[in-house]
Amino acid sequence: MIGSLNGVVAAVGEETALIEVNGVGYLVQSGARMLARLEKGAAARLFIETHVREDAIRLYGFESEDERAWFAHLQTIPGVGARVALGILDAMPPPVLVDAIALQDKAAFARANGVGPKLAARLATELAAKQGPKSLHAFGGPTSTHAPVAANANGSRAEAVSALVNLGIDQSSAARAVAAAAKQCDADAPAPELIRAALKEVSR
Repeated sequence: MIGSLNGVVAAVGEETALIEVNGVGYLVQSGARMLARLEKGAAARLFIETHVREDAIRLYGFESEDERAWFAHLQTIPGVGARVALGILDAMPPPVLVDAIALQDKAAFARANGVGPKLAARLATELAAKQGPKSLHAFGGPTSTHAPVAANANGSRAEAVSALVNLGIDQSSAARAVAAAAKQCDADAPAPELIRAALKEVSR
C-alpha cells in the first residue's frame, strides 16, 4: 500500500493531480481545495489513502495525515463513498469537522457537495457516537511549501475537554460544550478561558 508520495507536481486537473516521484508518475485523486494548492513544477508531499478494487487501484491524496484519516473514517458511515468524503473535507477541514461533530451540526454537513438532509443527519448523529479516526501523527506535515499543515483540535481545547470530563461531564457533552465555547473565544484562547466558557454552556 502507498501511504505517502513525496515528489514534484507534473500536472493538475479538475479532480486529479499527477505527482512524479523518481521518474514515476502517480495519478492522485483529491478534493478541489487540495488541488487548488498544488502548483505545476512545485514540490509536494501528499498523504495517500489507497483503494484497491477488482478493476482498479485508486490513490486519494491529502495535505495532512489527519485529513487522510478522516477521509477513511467518514466512509464508515453508510451512504458515504470516496467522492462524498472528499466533498465533506472540501467543505470542512478537520478542525471544522471536529466542531460540527461535537455540536451535531446537521446544517454544516448539508453544505458539502453530495450530502442531502438525511445523510447530513446520519453523519451528525453517527459520527458523534463514534471515536475519532486514528492518525499516524509521526508522519504529520504539509504537502508542499505552499500548503499549511491542517491540525486537529488544538491542545487547549483537548485540555478543556479533559478537564470537563474530570468534573464528571460525559465526553460527548464536554466536547460539545468546548466546541460551542471556542466559537465565542479567540482562536488561540488558553485552556482556562475555554473551560470557563464551556462550563457556562453546560449550565444553560
